Amino acid sequence: MDVIATVEVPVAPEKLFAYISDLVNYESWLEIVHSVKLFDANSWTVELRARLGPFARSKRLRMVRTSCDEPNSVVFERVEKDERRHSSWVLSATVNKTTTGSSLETKLHYSGSLFTGGLLERALADQIKTGREKLIQQLSAN
Repeated sequence: MDVIATVEVPVAPEKLFAYISDLVNYESWLEIVHSVKLFDANSWTVELRARLGPFARSKRLRMVRTSCDEPNSVVFERVEKDERRHSSWVLSATVNKTTTGSSLETKLHYSGSLFTGGLLERALADQIKTGREKLIQQLSAN
């Protein structure tokens, strides 16, 4: 499953990139991101929570920044430290300059079956779009 969403924000690409390249900041603008704790310089423990219809789901992931092309793109991937097989989670974020500031395209790839039937796709795409105002507020405050 892949979810792609794009939002436009009226700030310079460098400012937007600095903000979205640290996963700690995601909990301030995306409701699905319940908490994020810095593990080390390039990895975080992320707890996702979502209400999908009558069901509430949560998932804890260890995410690692696997690629960083400042100020254009960043990629975070699930990398657990145990010996078990885990579903892949890959979050890519790309920043582009626009005439009014910049645009952020996010792409989430998830290979598991915890969230099924297109509910996660719709919920995440909606949250990214509705999180735009929170993202702008956070960037304006910094």
